[in-house]
Amino acid sequence: MEGLEVSEVLLSYALRSNDIFRFDSNYFQKQYLVEEKAIRGKVCKSLVEIGVELRSFGAYSLNNEVNYLESGVPFIRGVNMKKGRISFSDLIYISEEANTLLWKSEVKPGMILLSMSGTIGEVAIASKYWEYPINSNQDIAKIEITGDLNPYFLYAFLLTSFGQNYLKREARGSVQQHVFLSQIEQFSIPIFSETFQTAVQQVVEKSDETLKSTESLRSNSETLLLDALNLTGFSPSREISNIKSFKESFAASGRLDAEYYQPKFDELEARIAESHELVTLGSLLTVNQRGTQPDYAEEGLPVVNSKHVREGEVILADNRLATLSDKENALVIQQGDVLINGTGVGTIGRSAPYMHEQNAIPDNHVTILRTDKLNPIFLSVYLNSIAGKYQVDKYFKGSSGQIELYPKDIDCFYVPLIDEKIQTDIADLVKQSFKLKAESERLLEVAKRAVEIAIEESEAAALEFIKQKELP
Repeated sequence: MEGLEVSEVLLSYALRSNDIFRFDSNYFQKQYLVEEKAIRGKVCKSLVEIGVELRSFGAYSLNNEVNYLESGVPFIRGVNMKKGRISFSDLIYISEEANTLLWKSEVKPGMILLSMSGTIGEVAIASKYWEYPINSNQDIAKIEITGDLNPYFLYAFLLTSFGQNYLKREARGSVQQHVFLSQIEQFSIPIFSETFQTAVQQVVEKSDETLKSTESLRSNSETLLLDALNLTGFSPSREISNIKSFKESFAASGRLDAEYYQPKFDELEARIAESHELVTLGSLLTVNQRGTQPDYAEEGLPVVNSKHVREGEVILADNRLATLSDKENALVIQQGDVLINGTGVGTIGRSAPYMHEQNAIPDNHVTILRTDKLNPIFLSVYLNSIAGKYQVDKYFKGSSGQIELYPKDIDCFYVPLIDEKIQTDIADLVKQSFKLKAESERLLEVAKRAVEIAIEESEAAALEFIKQKELP
Protein backbone atom coordinates (compact mmCIF):
# COMPACT_ATOMS: atom_id res chain seq x y z
CA MET A 1 0.00 0.00 0.00
CA GLU A 2 3.00 2.30 0.36
CA GLY A 3 2.98 5.05 -2.22
CA LEU A 4 -0.74 4.73 -2.92
CA GLU A 5 -2.98 7.72 -2.26
CA VAL A 6 -5.97 6.66 -0.19
CA SER A 7 -8.73 8.81 1.27
CA GLU A 8 -10.83 7.70 4.23
CA VAL A 9 -14.20 9.38 4.74
CA LEU A 10 -17.24 8.62 6.85
CA LEU A 11 -20.23 7.08 5.10
CA SER A 12 -22.36 9.91 6.47
CA TYR A 13 -20.07 12.44 4.75
CA ALA A 14 -20.18 10.51 1.46
CA LEU A 15 -23.97 10.47 1.60
CA ARG A 16 -24.37 14.21 2.22
CA SER A 17 -21.48 15.49 0.09
CA ASN A 18 -23.37 15.20 -3.21
CA ASP A 19 -26.89 14.60 -4.42
CA ILE A 20 -26.28 11.47 -6.51
CA PHE A 21 -24.25 9.45 -3.98
CA ARG A 22 -20.94 9.51 -5.78
CA PHE A 23 -18.44 7.26 -4.05
CA ASP A 24 -15.79 6.98 -6.77
CA SER A 25 -12.17 7.57 -5.77
CA ASN A 26 -11.85 10.59 -8.08
CA TYR A 27 -14.53 12.49 -6.16
CA PHE A 28 -12.69 11.94 -2.87
CA GLN A 29 -9.15 12.79 -3.96
CA LYS A 30 -7.05 14.06 -1.07
CA GLN A 31 -6.46 17.42 -2.74
CA TYR A 32 -10.19 17.98 -3.11
CA LEU A 33 -10.81 17.09 0.54
CA VAL A 34 -8.00 19.37 1.76
CA GLU A 35 -9.33 22.31 -0.25
CA GLU A 36 -12.91 21.68 0.83
CA LYS A 37 -11.79 21.70 4.47
CA ALA A 38 -9.89 24.96 3.98
CA ILE A 39 -12.93 26.68 2.45
CA ARG A 40 -15.31 25.38 5.11
CA GLY A 41 -12.91 26.72 7.73
CA LYS A 42 -14.13 30.17 6.67
CA VAL A 43 -17.59 31.66 6.83
CA CYS A 44 -19.25 30.31 3.67
CA LYS A 45 -22.47 30.67 1.78
CA SER A 46 -23.72 28.90 -1.30
CA LEU A 47 -24.31 30.98 -4.41
CA VAL A 48 -28.05 30.47 -4.05
CA GLU A 49 -27.87 31.77 -0.46
CA ILE A 50 -25.82 34.79 -1.54
CA GLY A 51 -28.31 35.65 -4.25
CA VAL A 52 -27.45 35.03 -7.88
CA GLU A 53 -29.33 34.64 -11.12
CA LEU A 54 -28.00 31.69 -13.10
CA ARG A 55 -28.91 31.40 -16.75
CA SER A 56 -27.90 29.21 -19.62
CA PHE A 57 -29.35 28.98 -23.11
CA GLY A 58 -32.95 27.97 -22.63
CA ALA A 59 -34.33 25.00 -24.52
CA TYR A 60 -31.80 23.13 -26.66
CA SER A 61 -34.40 23.09 -29.43
CA LEU A 62 -33.66 26.80 -29.91
CA ASN A 63 -30.48 25.68 -31.70
CA ASN A 64 -32.69 24.85 -34.66
CA GLU A 65 -33.76 28.49 -34.87
CA VAL A 66 -30.24 29.92 -35.09
CA ASN A 67 -28.05 30.33 -38.16
CA TYR A 68 -24.42 31.26 -37.71
CA LEU A 69 -23.14 34.25 -39.67
CA GLU A 70 -19.80 35.83 -40.61
CA SER A 71 -20.83 39.10 -38.93
CA GLY A 72 -23.51 40.30 -36.54
CA VAL A 73 -23.88 39.72 -32.79
CA PRO A 74 -20.78 37.94 -31.36
CA PHE A 75 -21.63 34.44 -30.11
CA ILE A 76 -19.22 33.17 -27.45
CA ARG A 77 -18.48 29.45 -27.17
CA GLY A 78 -16.32 27.48 -24.76
CA VAL A 79 -13.48 27.40 -27.31
CA ASN A 80 -13.29 31.20 -27.06
CA MET A 81 -12.54 31.04 -23.32
CA LYS A 82 -8.95 30.65 -22.13
CA LYS A 83 -7.01 31.63 -19.02
CA GLY A 84 -9.73 33.88 -17.64
CA ARG A 85 -10.26 35.77 -20.90
CA ILE A 86 -12.40 35.71 -24.02
CA SER A 87 -10.67 35.56 -27.39
CA PHE A 88 -12.59 37.53 -29.99
CA SER A 89 -10.31 36.46 -32.86
CA ASP A 90 -12.27 33.38 -33.99
CA LEU A 91 -15.88 34.08 -33.03
CA ILE A 92 -19.01 33.11 -34.88
CA TYR A 93 -21.98 35.48 -35.06
CA ILE A 94 -25.76 35.44 -34.94
CA SER A 95 -28.43 37.87 -36.12
CA GLU A 96 -30.15 40.53 -34.02
CA GLU A 97 -33.35 38.47 -34.25
CA ALA A 98 -31.58 35.38 -32.90
CA ASN A 99 -30.07 37.48 -30.10
CA THR A 100 -33.58 38.54 -29.07
CA LEU A 101 -34.81 34.94 -29.22
CA LEU A 102 -31.88 33.78 -27.06
CA TRP A 103 -32.41 36.41 -24.37
CA LYS A 104 -31.50 33.98 -21.61
CA SER A 105 -27.97 33.65 -22.94
CA GLU A 106 -27.32 37.33 -23.67
CA VAL A 107 -24.15 38.63 -22.00
CA LYS A 108 -24.20 41.89 -20.03
CA PRO A 109 -21.29 43.86 -18.46
CA GLY A 110 -20.24 42.45 -15.09
CA MET A 111 -21.68 38.99 -15.72
CA ILE A 112 -19.49 36.00 -14.96
CA LEU A 113 -19.27 33.43 -17.76
CA LEU A 114 -18.54 29.84 -16.75
CA SER A 115 -18.04 26.94 -19.14
CA MET A 116 -20.19 23.96 -18.14
CA SER A 117 -19.20 21.45 -20.84
CA GLY A 118 -16.12 20.48 -22.80
CA THR A 119 -13.80 23.17 -21.47
CA ILE A 120 -15.23 22.86 -17.94
CA GLY A 121 -14.01 25.51 -15.53
CA GLU A 122 -13.01 28.17 -18.04
CA VAL A 123 -14.24 31.45 -16.65
CA ALA A 124 -14.39 35.11 -17.69
CA ILE A 125 -16.05 38.32 -16.58
CA ALA A 126 -17.86 40.46 -19.13
CA SER A 127 -15.83 43.63 -19.55
CA LYS A 128 -17.18 47.16 -19.72
CA TYR A 129 -14.84 47.64 -22.68
CA TRP A 130 -16.57 45.06 -24.89
CA GLU A 131 -18.94 46.15 -27.63
CA TYR A 132 -22.45 44.87 -26.92
CA PRO A 133 -24.79 43.12 -27.68
CA ILE A 134 -23.04 39.78 -27.16
CA ASN A 135 -24.56 36.33 -26.79
CA SER A 136 -23.27 32.88 -25.83
CA ASN A 137 -24.08 29.25 -26.39
CA GLN A 138 -25.78 26.60 -24.28
CA ASP A 139 -22.55 25.39 -22.64
CA ILE A 140 -21.84 28.67 -20.86
CA ALA A 141 -23.51 29.63 -17.60
CA LYS A 142 -24.19 33.32 -17.04
CA ILE A 143 -23.88 34.30 -13.36
CA GLU A 144 -25.43 37.62 -12.38
CA ILE A 145 -25.08 38.51 -8.69
CA THR A 146 -28.15 40.00 -7.05
CA GLY A 147 -26.82 39.78 -3.47
CA ASP A 148 -23.88 41.41 -1.69
CA LEU A 149 -21.01 39.40 -3.20
CA ASN A 150 -18.59 41.37 -5.39
CA PRO A 151 -18.62 39.79 -8.90
CA TYR A 152 -14.91 40.54 -9.42
CA PHE A 153 -14.08 38.65 -6.24
CA LEU A 154 -16.20 35.69 -7.37
CA TYR A 155 -14.46 35.76 -10.75
CA ALA A 156 -11.02 35.67 -9.09
CA PHE A 157 -12.16 32.91 -6.73
CA LEU A 158 -13.33 30.74 -9.64
CA LEU A 159 -9.87 31.11 -11.20
CA THR A 160 -8.13 29.80 -8.07
CA SER A 161 -7.21 26.16 -7.54
CA PHE A 162 -10.13 26.01 -5.08
CA GLY A 163 -12.64 27.06 -7.71
CA GLN A 164 -11.12 25.05 -10.55
CA ASN A 165 -10.82 21.84 -8.54
CA TYR A 166 -14.41 22.14 -7.30
CA LEU A 167 -15.61 22.22 -10.91
CA LYS A 168 -13.35 19.30 -11.89
CA ARG A 169 -14.66 17.35 -8.91
CA GLU A 170 -18.30 18.00 -9.73
CA ALA A 171 -18.04 17.18 -13.45
CA ARG A 172 -20.40 14.39 -14.46
CA GLY A 173 -20.47 12.13 -17.50
CA SER A 174 -18.17 9.56 -19.05
CA VAL A 175 -17.56 10.81 -22.59
CA GLN A 176 -18.65 14.46 -22.60
CA GLN A 177 -18.52 15.79 -19.06
CA HIS A 178 -20.85 18.49 -17.74
CA VAL A 179 -21.44 20.64 -14.70
CA PHE A 180 -25.07 21.67 -14.28
CA LEU A 181 -26.65 24.89 -13.03
CA SER A 182 -28.09 23.01 -10.04
CA GLN A 183 -24.53 22.14 -8.96
CA ILE A 184 -23.12 25.61 -9.55
CA GLU A 185 -25.76 27.29 -7.38
CA GLN A 186 -24.73 25.09 -4.42
CA PHE A 187 -21.05 26.07 -4.74
CA SER A 188 -19.76 27.20 -1.29
CA ILE A 189 -18.12 30.62 -1.47
CA PRO A 190 -15.93 31.94 1.39
CA ILE A 191 -17.18 35.33 2.55
CA PHE A 192 -14.58 38.04 3.13
CA SER A 193 -14.86 41.68 4.05
CA GLU A 194 -16.01 44.30 1.60
CA THR A 195 -12.56 45.91 1.92
CA PHE A 196 -10.81 42.78 0.67
CA GLN A 197 -13.33 42.12 -2.09
CA THR A 198 -12.92 45.71 -3.31
CA ALA A 199 -9.12 45.34 -3.29
CA VAL A 200 -9.43 42.26 -5.50
CA GLN A 201 -11.84 44.14 -7.79
CA GLN A 202 -9.36 46.98 -8.24
CA VAL A 203 -6.60 44.60 -9.32
CA VAL A 204 -8.89 42.79 -11.77
CA GLU A 205 -10.11 46.10 -13.21
CA LYS A 206 -6.53 47.30 -13.59
CA SER A 207 -5.73 44.07 -15.44
CA ASP A 208 -8.71 44.62 -17.72
CA GLU A 209 -7.76 48.24 -18.37
CA THR A 210 -4.21 47.17 -19.26
CA LEU A 211 -5.56 44.54 -21.64
CA LYS A 212 -7.68 47.20 -23.32
CA SER A 213 -4.53 49.24 -23.90
CA THR A 214 -2.98 46.31 -25.80
CA GLU A 215 -5.92 46.39 -28.21
CA SER A 216 -5.37 50.11 -28.79
CA LEU A 217 -1.71 49.52 -29.63
CA ARG A 218 -2.57 46.73 -32.07
CA SER A 219 -5.19 48.95 -33.66
CA ASN A 220 -2.58 51.70 -34.00
CA SER A 221 -0.19 49.29 -35.73
CA GLU A 222 -2.90 48.32 -38.21
CA THR A 223 -3.75 51.98 -38.87
CA LEU A 224 -0.08 52.78 -39.47
CA LEU A 225 0.12 49.91 -41.97
CA LEU A 226 -3.01 51.01 -43.86
CA ASP A 227 -1.66 54.56 -44.05
CA ALA A 228 1.64 53.26 -45.42
CA LEU A 229 -0.16 51.12 -48.01
CA ASN A 230 -2.35 54.02 -49.15
CA LEU A 231 -5.43 52.04 -48.08
CA THR A 232 -6.99 54.45 -45.59
CA GLY A 233 -10.55 54.94 -46.76
CA PHE A 234 -10.20 52.29 -49.47
CA SER A 235 -13.59 50.88 -50.48
CA PRO A 236 -13.47 47.72 -52.62
CA SER A 237 -15.61 47.27 -55.70
CA ARG A 238 -18.93 45.50 -55.41
CA GLU A 239 -18.72 44.31 -59.00
CA ILE A 240 -19.09 40.54 -59.28
CA SER A 241 -17.92 40.12 -62.87
CA ASN A 242 -14.53 40.56 -64.48
CA ILE A 243 -13.44 40.16 -68.09
CA LYS A 244 -10.09 38.43 -68.66
CA SER A 245 -8.51 37.02 -71.80
CA PHE A 246 -7.35 33.39 -71.86
CA LYS A 247 -3.75 34.65 -71.67
CA GLU A 248 -4.56 36.77 -68.62
CA SER A 249 -6.51 34.01 -66.89
CA PHE A 250 -6.10 30.26 -67.21
CA ALA A 251 -2.85 30.45 -69.17
CA ALA A 252 -1.30 32.53 -66.39
CA SER A 253 -2.87 31.04 -63.26
CA GLY A 254 -4.36 27.68 -64.12
CA ARG A 255 -7.58 28.82 -62.44
CA LEU A 256 -10.99 29.04 -64.10
CA ASP A 257 -13.18 29.68 -61.03
CA ALA A 258 -14.85 33.10 -60.88
CA GLU A 259 -13.84 33.67 -57.22
CA TYR A 260 -10.18 33.95 -58.21
CA TYR A 261 -10.89 36.85 -60.59
CA GLN A 262 -13.03 39.08 -58.37
CA PRO A 263 -12.43 42.75 -59.36
CA LYS A 264 -11.74 43.82 -55.78
CA PHE A 265 -8.54 41.75 -55.74
CA ASP A 266 -7.12 43.60 -58.74
CA GLU A 267 -8.28 46.98 -57.41
CA LEU A 268 -6.55 46.48 -54.05
CA GLU A 269 -3.29 45.37 -55.67
CA ALA A 270 -3.36 48.36 -58.05
CA ARG A 271 -4.03 50.75 -55.16
CA ILE A 272 -0.98 49.52 -53.22
CA ALA A 273 1.16 49.51 -56.37
CA GLU A 274 0.50 53.23 -56.80
CA SER A 275 2.89 53.98 -53.95
CA HIS A 276 5.06 50.85 -53.56
CA GLU A 277 6.99 48.37 -55.61
CA LEU A 278 5.46 44.90 -55.26
CA VAL A 279 7.40 41.66 -55.11
CA THR A 280 6.33 38.07 -54.49
CA LEU A 281 6.48 36.88 -50.91
CA GLY A 282 8.29 33.75 -52.05
CA SER A 283 11.23 35.86 -53.21
CA LEU A 284 11.68 37.12 -49.62
CA LEU A 285 11.39 33.79 -47.77
CA THR A 286 14.09 31.33 -46.76
CA VAL A 287 11.51 28.86 -45.43
CA ASN A 288 7.91 28.32 -46.54
CA GLN A 289 6.89 24.89 -45.38
CA ARG A 290 3.90 23.26 -43.75
CA GLY A 291 4.32 20.91 -40.82
CA THR A 292 3.53 17.21 -40.80
CA GLN A 293 1.55 14.95 -38.48
CA PRO A 294 3.45 15.14 -35.15
CA ASP A 295 4.78 12.16 -33.24
CA TYR A 296 2.98 12.90 -29.97
CA ALA A 297 4.74 11.90 -26.77
CA GLU A 298 4.81 12.52 -23.03
CA GLU A 299 7.90 14.72 -23.39
CA GLY A 300 9.29 16.91 -26.14
CA LEU A 301 8.51 20.22 -27.78
CA PRO A 302 5.06 21.86 -27.74
CA VAL A 303 2.97 21.29 -30.85
CA VAL A 304 1.37 24.35 -32.44
CA ASN A 305 -1.86 23.72 -34.31
CA SER A 306 -4.33 26.07 -35.99
CA LYS A 307 -6.22 26.87 -32.77
CA HIS A 308 -2.97 28.13 -31.21
CA VAL A 309 -2.32 30.55 -34.08
CA ARG A 310 -4.54 33.49 -33.20
CA GLU A 311 -4.55 36.73 -35.17
CA GLY A 312 -1.25 38.33 -34.17
CA GLU A 313 -0.35 35.90 -31.37
CA VAL A 314 0.73 32.29 -30.94
CA ILE A 315 -0.65 30.68 -27.78
CA LEU A 316 1.56 28.30 -25.82
CA ALA A 317 -0.75 26.89 -23.17
CA ASP A 318 -1.89 23.30 -22.71
CA ASN A 319 -0.18 22.30 -25.96
CA ARG A 320 0.41 18.62 -26.55
CA LEU A 321 4.06 17.57 -26.82
CA ALA A 322 5.86 15.74 -29.60
CA THR A 323 9.31 14.48 -30.46
CA LEU A 324 11.21 15.63 -33.52
CA SER A 325 11.05 13.30 -36.50
CA ASP A 326 14.13 11.30 -37.42
CA LYS A 327 14.29 13.03 -40.78
CA GLU A 328 17.29 15.21 -41.48
CA ASN A 329 16.53 18.92 -41.13
CA ALA A 330 13.28 18.31 -39.23
CA LEU A 331 10.99 21.34 -39.33
CA VAL A 332 11.07 23.38 -36.10
CA ILE A 333 9.40 26.68 -35.24
CA GLN A 334 11.93 29.26 -34.07
CA GLN A 335 11.62 32.67 -32.47
CA GLY A 336 11.12 35.22 -35.25
CA ASP A 337 9.19 32.88 -37.54
CA VAL A 338 5.77 33.81 -38.87
CA LEU A 339 3.07 31.13 -38.68
CA ILE A 340 0.05 31.01 -40.97
CA ASN A 341 -2.88 28.60 -40.80
CA GLY A 342 -3.24 26.57 -43.99
CA THR A 343 -6.66 24.97 -43.45
CA GLY A 344 -10.09 25.45 -41.97
CA VAL A 345 -13.06 27.76 -42.45
CA GLY A 346 -12.63 30.71 -40.10
CA THR A 347 -8.97 29.98 -39.34
CA ILE A 348 -7.38 29.75 -42.80
CA GLY A 349 -4.84 32.52 -43.41
CA ARG A 350 -4.72 33.62 -39.79
CA SER A 351 -1.15 34.69 -39.06
CA ALA A 352 1.06 35.50 -36.09
CA PRO A 353 4.74 36.08 -35.25
CA TYR A 354 6.31 33.45 -33.04
CA MET A 355 7.72 35.48 -30.13
CA HIS A 356 8.46 32.67 -27.69
CA GLU A 357 12.03 31.64 -26.86
CA GLN A 358 11.14 27.95 -26.74
CA ASN A 359 11.18 26.11 -30.06
CA ALA A 360 8.02 24.28 -31.13
CA ILE A 361 6.72 21.85 -33.75
CA PRO A 362 4.06 22.76 -36.34
CA ASP A 363 1.32 20.27 -37.06
CA ASN A 364 0.12 19.56 -40.59
CA HIS A 365 -2.26 22.57 -40.62
CA VAL A 366 0.36 25.25 -39.84
CA THR A 367 2.90 26.71 -42.28
CA ILE A 368 6.20 28.30 -41.20
CA LEU A 369 7.35 31.45 -43.01
CA ARG A 370 10.94 32.52 -42.31
CA THR A 371 12.57 35.62 -43.76
CA ASP A 372 15.67 37.75 -43.27
CA LYS A 373 14.43 40.48 -45.61
CA LEU A 374 11.27 41.60 -43.79
CA ASN A 375 10.52 42.34 -40.16
CA PRO A 376 8.52 39.22 -39.17
CA ILE A 377 6.14 41.17 -36.94
CA PHE A 378 5.44 43.57 -39.79
CA LEU A 379 4.84 40.60 -42.10
CA SER A 380 2.26 39.08 -39.74
CA VAL A 381 0.42 42.43 -39.43
CA TYR A 382 0.42 42.70 -43.23
CA LEU A 383 -0.93 39.15 -43.68
CA ASN A 384 -3.74 39.85 -41.19
CA SER A 385 -4.65 43.11 -42.94
CA ILE A 386 -7.13 43.49 -45.79
CA ALA A 387 -4.22 43.03 -48.23
CA GLY A 388 -3.34 39.64 -46.76
CA LYS A 389 -6.93 38.49 -46.31
CA TYR A 390 -7.83 39.31 -49.92
CA GLN A 391 -4.92 37.19 -51.11
CA VAL A 392 -5.96 34.32 -48.85
CA ASP A 393 -9.48 34.54 -50.32
CA LYS A 394 -8.01 34.61 -53.82
CA TYR A 395 -5.65 31.67 -53.51
CA PHE A 396 -7.28 29.13 -51.20
CA LYS A 397 -8.60 25.98 -52.82
CA GLY A 398 -11.33 23.52 -51.94
CA SER A 399 -14.97 23.51 -50.89
CA SER A 400 -16.63 24.49 -47.63
CA GLY A 401 -15.91 21.03 -46.25
CA GLN A 402 -12.12 21.38 -46.51
CA ILE A 403 -10.27 24.43 -47.77
CA GLU A 404 -6.51 24.63 -48.17
CA LEU A 405 -3.90 27.37 -48.56
CA TYR A 406 -0.75 25.70 -49.88
CA PRO A 407 2.82 27.00 -49.47
CA LYS A 408 3.20 27.27 -53.26
CA ASP A 409 0.26 29.70 -53.31
CA ILE A 410 1.63 31.71 -50.38
CA ASP A 411 4.78 32.14 -52.47
CA CYS A 412 2.62 33.99 -55.01
CA PHE A 413 1.35 36.60 -52.53
CA TYR A 414 2.51 40.11 -53.39
CA VAL A 415 4.25 42.19 -50.71
CA PRO A 416 5.04 45.92 -50.93
CA LEU A 417 8.61 47.00 -50.26
CA ILE A 418 7.93 49.18 -47.22
CA ASP A 419 10.53 51.48 -45.68
CA GLU A 420 12.38 49.70 -42.86
CA LYS A 421 11.57 52.48 -40.38
CA ILE A 422 7.84 52.01 -40.96
CA GLN A 423 8.25 48.26 -40.51
CA THR A 424 10.09 48.89 -37.23
CA ASP A 425 7.48 51.39 -36.03
CA ILE A 426 4.70 48.88 -36.67
CA ALA A 427 6.67 46.10 -34.96
CA ASP A 428 7.42 48.31 -31.93
CA LEU A 429 3.71 48.94 -31.37
CA VAL A 430 3.04 45.20 -31.45
CA LYS A 431 5.92 44.52 -29.04
CA GLN A 432 4.52 47.12 -26.63
CA SER A 433 1.15 45.38 -26.81
CA PHE A 434 2.80 42.06 -25.89
CA LYS A 435 4.43 43.67 -22.85
CA LEU A 436 1.14 45.13 -21.70
CA LYS A 437 -0.62 41.80 -22.22
CA ALA A 438 1.97 40.12 -20.01
CA GLU A 439 1.39 42.80 -17.37
CA SER A 440 -2.37 42.26 -17.61
CA GLU A 441 -1.87 38.52 -17.06
CA ARG A 442 0.44 39.22 -14.11
CA LEU A 443 -2.17 41.42 -12.44
CA LEU A 444 -4.84 38.77 -12.90
CA GLU A 445 -2.51 36.24 -11.30
CA VAL A 446 -2.04 38.65 -8.35
CA ALA A 447 -5.82 38.84 -7.84
CA LYS A 448 -6.17 35.06 -8.03
CA ARG A 449 -3.27 34.38 -5.68
CA ALA A 450 -4.54 36.96 -3.19
CA VAL A 451 -7.82 35.06 -2.86
CA GLU A 452 -5.91 31.81 -2.34
CA ILE A 453 -3.82 33.44 0.40
CA ALA A 454 -6.95 34.76 2.08
CA ILE A 455 -8.30 31.21 2.24
CA GLU A 456 -5.02 29.52 3.20
CA GLU A 457 -3.83 32.18 5.64
CA SER A 458 -5.77 35.38 6.31
CA GLU A 459 -7.26 38.50 4.78
CA ALA A 460 -4.46 40.57 6.26
CA ALA A 461 -1.81 38.44 4.56
CA ALA A 462 -3.70 38.65 1.27
CA LEU A 463 -4.01 42.45 1.45
CA GLU A 464 -0.29 42.73 2.16
CA PHE A 465 0.41 40.50 -0.84
CA ILE A 466 -1.65 42.80 -3.08
CA LYS A 467 0.17 45.84 -1.73
CA GLN A 468 3.55 44.31 -2.54
CA LYS A 469 2.67 42.81 -5.93
CA GLU A 470 0.17 45.16 -7.55
CA LEU A 471 2.80 47.54 -8.92
CA PRO A 472 5.25 46.12 -11.49
